[in-house]
Amino acid sequence: MINLHRLDLNLLRTLDVLLSENNVTRAAQRLNLSQPSVSIQLARLREIFADPLLLPGPRGMLPTARADALRGPLRDALLALELAVAPADIFEPLTATQTWRIAATDYMASAIVLPALKTLRSASPSSRLAIFELQPSRLVQQAERDEVDLFFHTRDGAPQELHQRLLFSERYVLAGRSGHPALQASLDLAQFCQLDQVIVSPDGGGFSAATDTALANLGYSRRVVLSVPHFLFMLETLRSSDLVAMLPERLLRGMSGLTVIEPPLAIAGFDMLMLWHERWHRDPAHRWLRQQIVRSLEDKSC
Repeated sequence: MINLHRLDLNLLRTLDVLLSENNVTRAAQRLNLSQPSVSIQLARLREIFADPLLLPGPRGMLPTARADALRGPLRDALLALELAVAPADIFEPLTATQTWRIAATDYMASAIVLPALKTLRSASPSSRLAIFELQPSRLVQQAERDEVDLFFHTRDGAPQELHQRLLFSERYVLAGRSGHPALQASLDLAQFCQLDQVIVSPDGGGFSAATDTALANLGYSRRVVLSVPHFLFMLETLRSSDLVAMLPERLLRGMSGLTVIEPPLAIAGFDMLMLWHERWHRDPAHRWLRQQIVRSLEDKSC
């Protein structure tokens, strides 16, 4: 049995960060401590647990079996303690000096953050908002490390470890420049496949998407001649060329210089979610932010 009198909160916090980073130098940076101080605390932890906890490896340090067993329960215990001692203050947006960190693609920022921005700035003028590029592979890690407060993600692939709130269901439409001669209600599937098209490939270089899968199931293929990483560049490309694109409908609301029609085939849409970590679930400021985003989308849909 471990004598709890030999443990203190600082040691447990250090252990949690060490098990997250598997690196003494990076753990020291996160804890705002010197590397020798963290090394001393690691030595104390090894003595208390009678286990080396972290061993030298080819790429940093490797956790022992005992350390792996501690990781989840320790994180849950620290989170429970944070929630237990957190003040239940009422959030006052007008005087708050909050900094919120949101991860989103450029489409999500345009469709979700932009409608809420005016209200957020008016209601909480001294608060700040930072938008980061969404990195799906690092999403859970960023949430656990408290690097991002709020994420926007499609339902497909959304991590179950985080809280989820459905914001809206999106559908696809066909868009091109104003006056594009091919964008008529009479456009059929064969004509659609002959159009020069552009797609967004977030990972870069992709020339196939959900539209191509649906076409292949019908024995068709289309002409994708341009692949771009961001929607903003795509929209400018559509305005200045005869290229067309299948795009989320909400992205095009209020956009000038474009013609939008129903495509000649049905493409499955997607659900857009808002995600956040348990540590922020009951936080008054975070709850207020989430409420403002939901209300702004409801107002826009009216």
